[in-house]
Amino acid sequence: MVTILGALVAGVYDIFQPLRFLTLIVLVVFVSFAFMAMMSCLVARMNNPMLPRALFGVLNTLLYFPSGAIYPVQSLPTWLRWVTVVDPFTYAVHGLRVLLLKGATIRVVLPDVLFLALFAGAMFAGSVKLFRRTL
Repeated sequence: MVTILGALVAGVYDIFQPLRFLTLIVLVVFVSFAFMAMMSCLVARMNNPMLPRALFGVLNTLLYFPSGAIYPVQSLPTWLRWVTVVDPFTYAVHGLRVLLLKGATIRVVLPDVLFLALFAGAMFAGSVKLFRRTL
């Protein structure tokens, strides 16, 4: 709803093309699943209910700033650019930016979706392995 309302307010009507809108939905689903799987994998063995909240706040900050949402990735120091290679926020920001603002096709977003799918798969597999319980 926010995307649709924001597009209408900003005058960006290209996202309402069926293929682009479908691509946007697919990207959002993969981004959501990747982040939920990552958090599930990280908090699988925590007993304190406050630790996941604190961890999410720290990770959100640490992964958001080098993602390219605020500063261009090219202007970051070399060591921080290596962090952006494995940062799922980077792929989410790039995919949303090119779809919503630059009018790209699905071919441009496909590498972002592929990385997010692989990342989500790895994190989900880790979550399943870590959440193993005995009754």
